[in-house]
Amino acid sequence: MLSIRPATVADAGLLCALIRKLAEFEHELDLVKIQEEDLVRDGFGANPKFRALIAEWEGQAAGYALIFDYYSTWAGPGLFLEDLFVREQFRGRGIGKELLAAVARIAVQENRYGVHWEVLDWNEKAIEMYKLLGAKFRDQWRPLLLRDEALHRLAGKTT
Repeated sequence: MLSIRPATVADAGLLCALIRKLAEFEHELDLVKIQEEDLVRDGFGANPKFRALIAEWEGQAAGYALIFDYYSTWAGPGLFLEDLFVREQFRGRGIGKELLAAVARIAVQENRYGVHWEVLDWNEKAIEMYKLLGAKFRDQWRPLLLRDEALHRLAGKTT
């Protein structure tokens, strides 16, 4: 039996472990720097920067979704789905779809214009699920990331 619930501060260690499992699945475990105390501070303090949902199958942690607010100057407030992950032994049971449906319900309840997320181009099963659900791919948009040395170099530039 599946249940989906909001994560609490007591779930910070579990979230940290699930984030690492997702990074391993995406072949980028070496990029994970987040620690449990970071999640406690950033997700469960006075000004949370994210929210998470935990999916449990018969009492076992099966997966999670992590979302945060963003604002579109064209459409207003939206939600960004940073992570959607189901542990391998729980895949094929509709848990990912149910997590995404829970995120969609949050968006509707909070009058968000939509939910935005990204998927790796090799994750064919996820891509097919998203297409079947009616998600639209925005192929003309290319995601960018400025970090580490390049971020600090640009931040140090003066006009």
